[in-house]
Amino acid sequence: MTQDIEKILLTEEQIDALCARIAKQIEQDYQSSPKKLILICILKGSLPFTAELMKRISLPIEIEFMKVSSYGASSVSSGVINLHLDLHRDDLSDANFIIVEDIVDSGRTLSYLVRYLTERGANSVRTCTLLDKPDRRTVNFTPDYCGQIIDDYFVVGFGLDYNEKYRNLPYVGILKSSVYGG
Repeated sequence: MTQDIEKILLTEEQIDALCARIAKQIEQDYQSSPKKLILICILKGSLPFTAELMKRISLPIEIEFMKVSSYGASSVSSGVINLHLDLHRDDLSDANFIIVEDIVDSGRTLSYLVRYLTERGANSVRTCTLLDKPDRRTVNFTPDYCGQIIDDYFVVGFGLDYNEKYRNLPYVGILKSSVYGG
């Protein structure tokens, strides 16, 4: 797989530092909240990021999972949000939610999920992303917590994939355009 990587964008050490910084920000923001804190891991890509992030948060937290897609086997979002695994809880109004995503491109998915959970009665909903590509934004959206803003590269590793491959790379790298036809 490494032969398909043009350049390493974030090393393991840099990812560790980003996770520590974001966890500290979350702790500061929620340390005095009487409501429970729940991280929502968006499957599959944000699983490694969520795992590293939650290890560093010293507050009591719960974790949930949702599966949402808009890409399929393509390198470009279809624009259609498909909810494959929903959140099934009766205590939304008693919780502060942080949706954890691997990358924000268009902003449609997280914008949709924030609106969806808010309409279902969540006490609060914030968003957290490892990577943000604001140049690709098609909706007015800014994540509440962001690890790194990047240029418009097609990146893989640390959960990010192309056609379900490369998720297990321990770093984030730029995928060679010859691999995905870009």
